Amino acid sequence: MMNPLWFAISYLLDQARRRARAARAGDPQSGAITLEWIVIAGILVAAAVAAGVFFVGKIKQYESKIP
Repeated sequence: MMNPLWFAISYLLDQARRRARAARAGDPQSGAITLEWIVIAGILVAAAVAAGVFFVGKIKQYESKIP
């Protein structure tokens, strides 16, 4: 099973590379939009990591109560 954190980071890096390639190729649609997508993706990855940490902590908390 793949680690969700690793998957999120690799997705973010893949998106950044793809957008950077489009910007370097001179695509007129890729200017500020590229930066916006990278920032949005970064925020989503941070939110996913925070949610993952929270849920893993809660699961371990309840797991310790199981006899």
